[in-house]
Amino acid sequence: MMKQQDGRMAGTSVSESLHIAATPSRIWEAVSDLPGMGRFSLENTGGRWLSSHDGASVGARFRGTNRHGPASWSTTATVTRCEELRRLEFRVTYFGIPISTWSYEIAPDDDGATLTESWTDQRPAWFALISSPIRADRSGFTRTSIRHTLDSIAGWATEK
Repeated sequence: MMKQQDGRMAGTSVSESLHIAATPSRIWEAVSDLPGMGRFSLENTGGRWLSSHDGASVGARFRGTNRHGPASWSTTATVTRCEELRRLEFRVTYFGIPISTWSYEIAPDDDGATLTESWTDQRPAWFALISSPIRADRSGFTRTSIRHTLDSIAGWATEK
């Protein structure tokens, strides 16, 4: 793992793609429903929109809940990019500490769309060290988790 001069982690990102035989609108319905993402994830258990937000839009904030074994925690996500039916991106913080950026990109084609989920670690180096007992191999787990999420969204999106 590389370290930037300001003490933040750099060079750690994971991205996976999956073709899904569903409409972009069906896929968007899944990825833009942040409170419902827990049904697709290995670690996220859901959450709720904060303030007056009730859906994905730039600036919307979301409280996400997570669990790994006996450990549970919540984070705050802020939507930084929202292009309906195409791309959703949000930045995650923990008590104001940058944690990560997540994005979902939908690329339509003739028989559905390819969904790409990406994660970039933005934790300060000191935070990565203290959080390692919860998840020692964050990037390895995240790759597995993204594959699980993509497969779960595909199953949900293609249900009749």
